Amino acid sequence: MEGLPNIEPFRQRYKKIEDKLSEPDVFKDSLRASSLNREHTRIRKILEIYDDANRCLSEISSTNELLEDPELGLAAQEEIELLEKRSEKLRHSLLVAMLPVEADTGKNTIIEIRAGAGGDEASLFAADLFRMYCKYGENKSWGFECLSQSTSETGGFKEVVFIFRGEDAWTKMRFESGVHRVQRIPVTEAGGRIHTSTATVAVLPEAQEVEISIDPQDLEISVCRASGPGGQGVNTTDSAVQIMHKPSGISVYCADERSQLKNKNKAMTVLRSRLLKAKQAEEDAKYAKDRKSQVGSGDRSERIRTYNFPQSRLTDHRINYSSHALNDSMMGDLDHLIDALLANDQAVKLKDVLNNGKQ
Repeated sequence: MEGLPNIEPFRQRYKKIEDKLSEPDVFKDSLRASSLNREHTRIRKILEIYDDANRCLSEISSTNELLEDPELGLAAQEEIELLEKRSEKLRHSLLVAMLPVEADTGKNTIIEIRAGAGGDEASLFAADLFRMYCKYGENKSWGFECLSQSTSETGGFKEVVFIFRGEDAWTKMRFESGVHRVQRIPVTEAGGRIHTSTATVAVLPEAQEVEISIDPQDLEISVCRASGPGGQGVNTTDSAVQIMHKPSGISVYCADERSQLKNKNKAMTVLRSRLLKAKQAEEDAKYAKDRKSQVGSGDRSERIRTYNFPQSRLTDHRINYSSHALNDSMMGDLDHLIDALLANDQAVKLKDVLNNGKQ
């Protein structure tokens, strides 16, 4: 059985954070204070796991002394076997807890869903994905706000953009980027044939103004009257806003609100997040050009999942995971899938850490 890793750097960092958090000025910067609090909680968990693991090793050592006792030897051996299993689990939990945290952990998360191949059926599938994620967000008690939407004539979505606000929203949703494929009989199909359609999902961490600096001179902002179905007030005011970021060519359109200012603020939220994602992708390409996680790159061009309704089967192709709980999943019960993706990601990272440690 291997020993425990050195956590002295974490103890030192924990003390520094506690000293920082005791300074009143640190809370003047809410982002900095929030970041320190998250790190403080994470390191406290690491220290607690380490202490439990260390106590377990001490119990093994003291119980070993009883092995030669004629009356207690057998019971001691059984106790040691149980303690060693517990010790190994604690060691694994400790190594996982020590893994570097994703840079965007704790951020609010923007989800963009777009109908892909398949015409009207693709837009209906996009709406199904939207409802699935909304129900999942409700289960997690995340805040929700729709930022933009474009409906189809059949009641689906050509595109819908929304934001989840929650501490673990990014952690849970970050693997959803990619092409989602559905196989089913469309409601518009009279012959009962199974069709294949797709929708794309993009997941972006909400960018703060301090992370992305946008020169107003780089923006081309136009306003127009919102079009499409709606109640009183639609098509009567120039409330819809389109913002073009000229250097990148990224364009964002928002017409959800009657207020032009609210639409502009929503559009800027999406624009900042798209620019942050593009910046991160560029940096990742520099340092990890030839390396991809086993869970996939998360690129929207990559088919990640199939929803097969005739067989009631949900398959994630990146980790070869299949489940026949498709109906429950579409109602927002996604923990079984998200947990499998997180476990795989941790296993890959842990393998990298251990391999690097042996070199």
